[in-house]
Amino acid sequence: MFIQTEATPNPATLKFLPGRDVLVGEPRDFRGPESAHVSPLASALFEVPGVDGVFLGSDFISVTKDSAEWSHIKPAILGVIMEHFLSGKPVLNDGTSEVETAGDEFFDTADTETVEVIKELLATRVRPAVAMDGGDITFKGFKEGTVYLHMQGACSGCPSSTATLKSGIENLLRHFVPGVEAVQQV
Repeated sequence: MFIQTEATPNPATLKFLPGRDVLVGEPRDFRGPESAHVSPLASALFEVPGVDGVFLGSDFISVTKDSAEWSHIKPAILGVIMEHFLSGKPVLNDGTSEVETAGDEFFDTADTETVEVIKELLATRVRPAVAMDGGDITFKGFKEGTVYLHMQGACSGCPSSTATLKSGIENLLRHFVPGVEAVQQV
């Protein structure tokens, strides 16, 4: 099994591509070992000293490190990923395919049509580009002209995430969706 790695805009995160599907359905973001109990793969990755976050995408795994050096932890991460896929274990335990949400979406029912347009633009134009960098972005709310988004994986804590939000996503949404004035990360 050959696992490719790619750098992301976040220097603390590497993207690992095992050459096969990782997760069918919505991506999952694990910010610590306690949240990873639903995933044998994420749990095993958190056992590597220096691993600070794990993001499972459709065909990739993004791993965020603490102050450890990549040269010290990358071989162990590759070993965990290879061992997991060769073992035949599931990526998520049975009954955990549903995404655990950090909170419900919020918006006024009068804005339902606007919210649907925002979600469509995020799904078709933003999420694929963000996934290429090892992350994901989800809609959380819309209130008084501001769109609230949650950044995950390599995007969470990335030095360029503010520029992505303001220069990229905010401009896109303001252009295509009347009433959008700003974008904010939650």
